[in-house]
Formats: sequence, structure tokens, C-alpha cells
Amino acid sequence: MRLLPGLFMSIAFSMPAFAGRPMTVDDLLAVKSVSDPQISPDGKLVVYVVSEIDREANKSNSDLWLVPVAGGEPKRLTTAPGADSHPRWSPDGKSIAFTSTRSGSSQIWLLSIDGGEAQQLTRLPIDVSEPIWSPKGDKLAFAAEVVPGKSPEETAKADKAKADAKSKVRVYDSLMIRHWASWDEGKKSHLFVCDARTGEAKDLIPDWKVNVPPGPFGGSSDYAWSPDGKELAFTSEPLKDHAWSTNTDIWTIPAEGGTAKNRTAANKGADAQPSYCPIAKFRLLAFVSQERAGFEADQWVLKLAAADQEPVDISKRIDRPVQSFVWYPGIPGWNRLLATIDERGTEPLMEIGFSVRFENDGKILSLGGPAQERRLMTGGINTAAQVGPDGESHIFLRGDASRPSEIFHARIPNTAASPGRLKIEEIAPTQLTHHNDDLIAKLDVSKAEGFSFKGADGDEVHGWLIKPPGFDPSKKYPVLFAIHGGPQGAWHDEWHARWNYQMFAAPGYVVVAINPRGSTGYGQKFTDQISTDWNGRVVEDLMKGLDHATKTYPFLDGDRVAAAGGSYGGYMVNWLAGHSDRFKALISHAGVFDLTSKYGTTEELWFPDWEFGGPPWKDAETATRYREQSPSSYAMNFKTPTLVIHGALDFRVPDAQGLGMFTALQRRGVPSRYVWFPDEGHWILKPANRVAWWNEMHSWLAKYLK
Repeated sequence: MRLLPGLFMSIAFSMPAFAGRPMTVDDLLAVKSVSDPQISPDGKLVVYVVSEIDREANKSNSDLWLVPVAGGEPKRLTTAPGADSHPRWSPDGKSIAFTSTRSGSSQIWLLSIDGGEAQQLTRLPIDVSEPIWSPKGDKLAFAAEVVPGKSPEETAKADKAKADAKSKVRVYDSLMIRHWASWDEGKKSHLFVCDARTGEAKDLIPDWKVNVPPGPFGGSSDYAWSPDGKELAFTSEPLKDHAWSTNTDIWTIPAEGGTAKNRTAANKGADAQPSYCPIAKFRLLAFVSQERAGFEADQWVLKLAAADQEPVDISKRIDRPVQSFVWYPGIPGWNRLLATIDERGTEPLMEIGFSVRFENDGKILSLGGPAQERRLMTGGINTAAQVGPDGESHIFLRGDASRPSEIFHARIPNTAASPGRLKIEEIAPTQLTHHNDDLIAKLDVSKAEGFSFKGADGDEVHGWLIKPPGFDPSKKYPVLFAIHGGPQGAWHDEWHARWNYQMFAAPGYVVVAINPRGSTGYGQKFTDQISTDWNGRVVEDLMKGLDHATKTYPFLDGDRVAAAGGSYGGYMVNWLAGHSDRFKALISHAGVFDLTSKYGTTEELWFPDWEFGGPPWKDAETATRYREQSPSSYAMNFKTPTLVIHGALDFRVPDAQGLGMFTALQRRGVPSRYVWFPDEGHWILKPANRVAWWNEMHSWLAKYLK
């Protein structure tokens, strides 16, 4: 449902020599977001994006930066106002393609690595996004929204006519009519190819009536060039039943246009992130896949497909979701992939190999796997990995709960070429960027400490504890009990831009964050055990985790505990409001109040269909399940002071759910407050609104915990 928002190697950040001050919301907004590192074709440089919040403009600006892999002072490449993003090296390493809004709309620009001003390549009357180079460097593929069957020029005219029309009526004949925070205005994202010299562009799928890549979170990892540049693979939304189907597929299409071919039609679950093996003659395609139809939290496994052969799974036995991956380059390392996986509240890098059998003429006869696997970087969050041309130079983002992510480099021997040459635990990654070091050095922030306990059925359950600034073990501290969303999600050892552990701890609270039943990264069985049972094992896990923490850590004041959660976490807060007197205060952000009414107003219907066994009118048993698992059914028990927060543009959990919760609290005479953001969706993103959100959070907690 993605209602909201992961082994042991220490992170090689330089720590401040003294304890600083407590963190403030101004500090949180001052953090520079480092993202999208891309290693150059010669393996010597990394281009990346740094985003900073402009408080006065109430938005973010982003620029491109460059840093040597060998280390050294980073160099800022772009300074124009607006958003410069998604840098990609040309195959010859001489220029960088990126998107920029400097001309008023989002277009592709080219920047020579030798210096000079960036030059605009595309000049379409619509926004374009996320370009990737063809292997020969003569073309780029990108995504852009058009009205199906219409050109970019016709789409722009239709947009203007709609904006000028006096009536803003919308008429629909099928679902889904809105998604996340946007109404369907008739446009769909399509895959384009443009000439790298002239910018002349062609829509490869002009009549496609669904989004490529899938909306609203798909990106360039969902389309890829074949090594010979003759075709592209892409991920498409379902061609029918979009509102209640998770069946995204991998398609291939000639680079010049033509008939698209569905490569994963046999799988009724989701397929995504196609990527070709760099060895052209093998025609081998890798992608991530979910087996079960209609279940968006099924485990993402890594699969391989040779031409006209059934895909082969190479990661399911790991029993951890594969979040992203890249190929290792060249021979002998080509039969390995580098993946980020979700594991016990962390996100390590893992090398996954596979076995291959060849025919006499060198063609692939069969695939198998995994032939080998090894964790390369553990602890905290390790994402956006890239591998240099030597197959040993690894670039990635790395951070944890006490540090925002920065770019790191690690040289890891190719096991295919030199097995056993160096033990992984001996590898110390080198930090290449330090954009937030000065800020973090001023703050008193603490590491997330992991702990485990026996939850429901006697199973091991994991959680995190974060201490407040100026921590004194002889004192007693109130507790902020954090409940994550999803419900198939997890609290990770990460620096979160919104639900930030340090911000919750800053006023003097200990944060306890449990990963109960339904959490990802603990095996698919553990994840599955919340479906159709939102209030059974998961509640037992949560309450036993809180009991364990207050009994194990003497500095926790078990009589001063507040619970806060967003999305499913907000639902659980609403549920606890009717089932527990344990908490001094509650905070429900984007929480579900009534499951039956939510079914008719949410958009991704596959989610309640899976989680509750179908729509509420399916049969008497299903109707009873909706009613019995709705917090609204227990409003007569509400007693705990509750802060309710919602966004008007939240189409995942529509704001009527928050208003319903607040109404019930008010009618019950329970101290309560409703905070409604007219310009936000499921997440509170705008800088000024984030300040207001944190101020409301901290004021409510201070009122009842201090």
C-alpha cells in the first residue's frame, strides 16, 4: 500500500569530538540531500545531485556536483536557479545529460566535462524527465506525459484549453480517477527517444493508455537500452483493471519504434526494473518480480530471462526483498549483480551471482542461481550503488539514523577473478562527500540501538531505541513510541527526511520503534502475517516490544509514553485509542478511521482486496472483518488525548478519515486537535508545512509528556 513510509559494519563517518546541542526543525530543513551518484565510464569521477531547501521560496533547489573517486574536494557543476537533476554520463565520458527547469520547463541539457555552459537539447512544449543514453551515445531515452494518441504539441494545446475553460468539470468512465495526490487529467507518461545532436524526439508508444514508467513513483530504472542499442525494455502499468491489478510487466520495443512485446505476460504479479546484461551477445535481461497477483508487498525477487526462455529466480532463497540492482561489468564478472536488499531494519549491499551453461556456439543453454552471494556493505542504509569499469570500484550512498547519506567508495575484489583475496569485513569504505558534516558536528545526535524480544507466537521481533540529547542514564525519560506505516514497511537505521528519530528525541524523549508482524526485511512469512489480521499478532508484537523496552532500559519512564504513527501507523494509533489506556497522548497522521468508507474513496483497490479478503460487500464474513477491524467501531472507548493530522490531497487515505476520527473524539469529549493541510497529500513535504507539522507534534507531546 506504501501508506507511508534497512550488518553490522560500523559506518566510517568522522564523529564530532564533543556533544553538541539538540536538533531543531531548522536543522532538519538545513540538511543537504545527496543523491543519484553516477560513476564516469573511465571510473575516475562521480557526478551527483545536491538538493537544498529554499525556505523563502518554500521549495527545494538542486544542482550537480562532481567528486573524484580517488578523493578530493567536490566541485559544483551547475549554479542556475531551479532544479538540475538526473545526471547521466555519455558513453564516451565527454558530457553529462541532465534535466533542468532553468528554461521554465523541465528539459534535457548537455554539459561538457571540459567546461563551459550547459546547452539545451530538447525544446518540447511539455516537461521531460530522466534521460538515459544509448550505448553508442547517439540517442537518449526519456519519459514525458502526453495525451494518448496526441503529439507533445497537441498535448500542450489541450492543456491550455483546459486551463482556459471556465468549467473545471471532470468526467470519468473508469477507475482509477486519482492516484496518491493527483487527479487523472487524461495524460499518461510515455517513453520517448531523441537524437543526441538535434533533440528531435519520437514517442515510442503513442497510443499507450497507461503510464510508462508506472506512476507516480516509477523512474529511469524502469526503462533500459539493450547493449547493441537496437531495442529498449520498459515497465508498464497494467493495460486493464488498473485500479485493482498489480500486474506491471516488462515489455521490449525496437528503438526506432514498432510493436512492443510483453516479456513477462505469464507472471500475474508485478515485474519492474529491467536491465540488460552488458555482454550484448547473451541478450540477457534482469528484473525484479513479485509472484502473487494483487499483493503489492509480495517479496521482490531478482530474475533473469534469456531470449525466448522462462525467467529464472536467483534471489528468492535469500528471503529478503531486492530493492534495486546493477550489473557488474565485463568478463569475468558479468554473471554477478550488485543489489540493495531490505534486511532487519538495514539495507546492505549484496553481490548475487548465477550459474550459466553454454552451447558449443556460445549461446546460453540454461541459467541457474544463485551460484554465490555475499554481503558487501552492512549497517545503516546503503543505496544507489554503482560499479566502476574495473568491476571492483563500488560507489554508493551510505548513512544511518545519526547521519544523512553521503557518497562512499569501496574497492572490493572481484571474486570471479581472485576468490578469497580479501575478507569483506576488512574493507573500510571511504567517504567521498561531506556536505552535512559541519551541521551534524554541531548537534547531539545518537545512534539507533537495535534490540530483540519474543513477540507473538514466541517469534523474535526486532526494534530500535534512540536516546535523547544530553542523555543521562541515571534519569527517567518519557517515551515516544513510533509505529510505522505500510503496514508492510519497516523502521530502518536511517536518517529520515520527515519522520526523523533525532527530531522526535530532541525535546528529551527516548524513541522506541518496533518492527512488528507485517514488517519487511525479516522474511516473507513474517511480512505476510498481518494480512487480514491488522489487530492480532501485530498488536501483540507492539505491546510486548514496549513492555520489553520499559523493563530492559531503566531510564525509560513507562508511565509517560505517547504513541505516534502515520498511515497504517495512524490506523494503529486510532485502534489503540479504543483498546488501550496505556498512553498519555496519541498522534495519528493520515490514519484510517473506518475501513468500509475508505474502500469506496481510496484508489489502489488491490490493497484492501488483499488485506481484507475482498471488498466489504463480498460476503457476510468479509463485511464483519471490515467492521471488526475498524477503529470507528470502538469510538465509544476513546479517552486518550489525540492529535489528528491529515492532508487534503491524500487520496491514499482520504482526509475524511482524519475528520471522522476527530469528530468521534470531539463527540466523546476527548481532548483533541485537528491539523489539516490543504496543499499536502499523504506526506507533508513543503518546507513551511514541515515546520508547522513538527511544531504541532512537539507542542502536543510537551503538553502531555512533560
